[in-house]
Amino acid sequence: MNFQLNEEQAAFQQVVRGFAERHLAKGAVERAHTVGFPWDVAKLMADQGLFGIMLPEEDGGAGGTVFDAVLAMEQIAQVCPRSADVLQAGNFGAFRTFAEYASPYQKERFFKPLLAGEAVAAVGMTEPDAGSALTDLKTFCTPDGEGFRLNGQKVFTTNSAEANVFVIYCRFGPGVGGIGSVLVERGMEGFRLGQPSLYMNDEEWCALYFDNVYIPPEMVLLGPGGFKKQIGGFNVERVGNTTRALALGEYCFSAARDHAMQRTQFGRKLMEFQGLQWKFAEMRVALDSARLLLYRAAINAGRGLPDGQEVAMAKYACNQAGWMAANESMQVMGGTGYSKDLLIEYCVRRTRGWMIAGGSLEVMKNRIAEGVFGQSFSQRPPRAS
Repeated sequence: MNFQLNEEQAAFQQVVRGFAERHLAKGAVERAHTVGFPWDVAKLMADQGLFGIMLPEEDGGAGGTVFDAVLAMEQIAQVCPRSADVLQAGNFGAFRTFAEYASPYQKERFFKPLLAGEAVAAVGMTEPDAGSALTDLKTFCTPDGEGFRLNGQKVFTTNSAEANVFVIYCRFGPGVGGIGSVLVERGMEGFRLGQPSLYMNDEEWCALYFDNVYIPPEMVLLGPGGFKKQIGGFNVERVGNTTRALALGEYCFSAARDHAMQRTQFGRKLMEFQGLQWKFAEMRVALDSARLLLYRAAINAGRGLPDGQEVAMAKYACNQAGWMAANESMQVMGGTGYSKDLLIEYCVRRTRGWMIAGGSLEVMKNRIAEGVFGQSFSQRPPRAS
């Protein structure tokens, strides 16, 4: 078992790091605290070929692996945490699920602007009464001629304020087997965005409202019975969540270590106090062990979709490790870390959100337990006899 990157992987890692340091390091703090999607960064990344890393070359991508995309994400996030969200949108996000199942017509229509950094896709999953209980969703598609009529609403949709195309989870019929997804473009008649709400991560999200929106047949991504496929694709998005959490924890760890090596109190460097030494030891172990789980999930996926059990374990570990490292780094740096002049407090807020987004830690533990026992466990109350 080899834990070292091969020559090609190491070279790719260095190229991405060099790109990030040249183009993204300057302005990283300002970028993190600016509301709105960083379109300038998207264009830079597209020109560098960093969008569609996992897509086949015939679809305009690089033909790389999930692990290649993880390596790129780590390097971007450790230089400019906010820019990692742009890489997420162009590789791991809604676009990746879309790309996995898109028809030739859908690829032809949408891929070019998405890969060029001129458009961004969003996924509408969560509803007011269907968060972790996603299969309770009520957004419904009813037949209308050759197409369908979409009615319902979504909340907590990342990039919703500026997305051009939305992958919308919806119900074509009863039960899990009735769930699929459709594509909705901004500006379609009957589709409306609510007022933006500003969240703890300094992003604005809008509620999505669908009032009898006509969905032509060519805009159906996955029809009835597509739910499991959609979640399979969403596991790639979870890998992006997982990687960013880990990388932001690493970013904070490095900043706090440098601070501890320079800052003097009571006539001693901070790094000489055993209490702080233990913090750094615990952070290092947590980050490194979580990275092994992430790399396992990514490497085993190859160019396909990752295993749900391995992703759940990686997400659980990386979310916790990233949050712990960011939070403890702030404690080490005191008021300096708490200030918005640096990115430590931003990373604390971001890593905290990922413990909820993309499947909460509790949902991940449920998924892990199902793998342990080899069976699913319903969270719903037993039916009355």
